[in-house]
Amino acid sequence: MNKDKLLAVIKRELKANILSKTFVIMTLLIPGIIILSIGLQVYIKQSAEDTKKQIVVVSESPEIISALKNKLTNEEKENNFVFEFKTMDKSRFENELEKLKPLLLDESLTGVVFIPKEATQNKKVIYYAKIPGDRTVNYKLKKEINSALVSIYLSKRGISQKDLEYANQSVTISEMKVTSEKIEKKNKGSEILAFLFIFLLYMSLITSGQIILRSVIEEKQNRIVEILLSSLNPKEILSGKIIVITITSLTQMLIWLTPVIIALSTSWIVLPEEITVNIPVWHWLFFFFNFILGLIIFLSLFAAMGSLFDNEQDAQSGMWPLMLLIMVPFFIAIAIAENPTNTLAHTLSLFPLTSIFIMPERISFSEVPFYEILISITGNFITLILLILLSAKIYRTGILMTGKRPSWSEVIRWIRAK
Repeated sequence: MNKDKLLAVIKRELKANILSKTFVIMTLLIPGIIILSIGLQVYIKQSAEDTKKQIVVVSESPEIISALKNKLTNEEKENNFVFEFKTMDKSRFENELEKLKPLLLDESLTGVVFIPKEATQNKKVIYYAKIPGDRTVNYKLKKEINSALVSIYLSKRGISQKDLEYANQSVTISEMKVTSEKIEKKNKGSEILAFLFIFLLYMSLITSGQIILRSVIEEKQNRIVEILLSSLNPKEILSGKIIVITITSLTQMLIWLTPVIIALSTSWIVLPEEITVNIPVWHWLFFFFNFILGLIIFLSLFAAMGSLFDNEQDAQSGMWPLMLLIMVPFFIAIAIAENPTNTLAHTLSLFPLTSIFIMPERISFSEVPFYEILISITGNFITLILLILLSAKIYRTGILMTGKRPSWSEVIRWIRAK
């Protein structure tokens, strides 16, 4: 491979990618979309919390109503709840519910809670609302009603008020991470950053994969590739494209991460005590190396896939196997966050391709033996070499073919050919 020619391809592709409007817009747009979506969620949550919630609490037992009045007074002040308490039997309540139904439907009344007298034994309560799935309301009501019912149940068995307060008090758990070197407080900030790396890798693979696929198809359609092949060989063109888009994606990721890292490492933002950021240098190196490795592997596959098609529409329908190779490990990585040491997580963190997403998560959540990290890196590196050789063979033949799309049996023959 001629180095001068490869550098010429890299310069051309850099000018076409990093200096393009698409790169600038996407680099600025994606963080903007993320910030906007987070802002909207905060705004919606804040609006929900600021909205007054009018709730009627009905029970057959005056004792339950009395206990709830004491417990729900603070909720009225702190969380914009307004409670109205009523004592009546079940038959009267049914008539009362009919009267309250129009208020529930026009949302001037948030909900109606009915607590039968048997609730002190079976804890069964009914909640009526136009939107019964409101988590804020459900959480507050469930917590306070349960506390009131427990207090009544235990008080009838001669338990003192002090003991009742202790029984209703929640347990506070301090999570400590144990490693072979030390015991330290669980580092939630590092876990958040690890997930951020995985998410950025996922986004980069999807976007950069589409870019290289589109680039290959456009050059094939416009016959530009035929001009390039008059002075370059297919390996030089393919290598140049992969190197440039890898640099582009890495630059994009660094631009997105820099404000986050600066904010977390300075006093600009006061983080909660449990969210600390203390990532060893080798973790950072592994994350970046893993990111680059994953990009090169999948970019070579996307380039090879693009060479098989004459138009983007056909390519979109034929590239779903590659999309699955990206999406499935990503969603598995999210799913195993609750238990990163299980057998599935352990196996997939060593397996090529899936380990690109799962190993970074494992090393953030738990201590991983060095030999397992080495197996993961070695497996992906060998996979990278094999896939680049395979992709180069497909690209070399496919880029010059037009007309009917080749069958997979033909593609296999290209791979076997010397």
